[in-house]
Amino acid sequence: MDSLITAAAHALAAGDPLGALKRVALRGDAPALALRGIAMAQLGDLVRAKALLKSAARAFGRREAVARARCVVAEAEIALVSRDLSWPAKALDAARATLEAHGDRVNAAHARNVEVRRLLLIGRLDDAERMLSALDPSPLPPAARAAHELAVAGIAVRRLRTKTAHAALSRATEAARAADIPALTAEVENAALVLKTPAARLIARGGERPLLLEEVETLFASGALVVDACRNVVRDERQAVSLATRPILFALARALAEAWPADVSRSTLLSRAFRAKHADESHRARLRVEIGRLRAELRALADVSATKNGFALVPRRASDVVVLVPPVEERHAAVLAFLADGESWSSSALAIALGASPRTVQRALEQLAEAGKVQSFGRGPARRWMTPPLTGFPTILLLPGPLPSD
Repeated sequence: MDSLITAAAHALAAGDPLGALKRVALRGDAPALALRGIAMAQLGDLVRAKALLKSAARAFGRREAVARARCVVAEAEIALVSRDLSWPAKALDAARATLEAHGDRVNAAHARNVEVRRLLLIGRLDDAERMLSALDPSPLPPAARAAHELAVAGIAVRRLRTKTAHAALSRATEAARAADIPALTAEVENAALVLKTPAARLIARGGERPLLLEEVETLFASGALVVDACRNVVRDERQAVSLATRPILFALARALAEAWPADVSRSTLLSRAFRAKHADESHRARLRVEIGRLRAELRALADVSATKNGFALVPRRASDVVVLVPPVEERHAAVLAFLADGESWSSSALAIALGASPRTVQRALEQLAEAGKVQSFGRGPARRWMTPPLTGFPTILLLPGPLPSD
């Protein structure tokens, strides 16, 4: 490898893409194309970066398997940043295996981190955790260690393990300082804001207050019966019952929990669950049926007893009942939570991340656009959606992946 290529590679490793381009901008050989592609990615021109890396991969011969694999890893990272979740994950896995087989531990670790970040976006926490556990970060250079610790913190935050997240972010901060790359330091600082930003609101006994992620973790371990409107789950310290596919039952459970220890009138329950302005006998009959179904679902956690005015929630083990809601309640809050990361998303990528149909996501985006909450650019398959960060978003409780006891 000649001196200019070596110098450009060192400049990129130090977070100096302009310095790298000064050395290889006019060259068209395979190593120069690859370095130019990575430099353009660091500068934010992802379309040009992707084209350069594809050209570099073609220019490298079949015998240069490691160089081709590095190009694939760089392409995968660009796809992740541009939220192209349909990019073939098997290609990244094959590239990582090639790098590991040839002893390129640093780039293999980087490939693993890219895989983990993708898994986190689509809520596959168990797979992400297994992949990270197979890697020892101690021999890695500072920048790679910082990326590893950011992935560890991301999993811990999703799992509501705030002590683990704090420790990982502390290690990531130290590694980023040692790497002396401003962009990496800024990324670590932004990640740490999740632990300092309200993640939810607590509603209990007629009052309401914001909660940090650490306070949410404490709440789940407190023994209270929690009606969790972030995940549509009813839980106590021992058990959780998901009502994510039963919106009427969850609406009833939330109404009963917000009024606890008082009861809720039948007319209020009809309004909350069925949005019935003028209830008739058919509505009241349906309410009795749905209350019976709610009793059956919550039988291990609580009873729903009939009162003179309506119904009341009676916890079996818990001494308190609270409601946990997102910091900002929106009709399409999950879509906004993803868009609030500042990246541009395609509707198909959002559908993959949310586990929803593309048409459902498209309708949500159109409604948000009409309300002026999101904006789009491009046409057809190239159309992307984004929004500036909103107060209270993103909250990790809105993003996919199970919480404890789910």
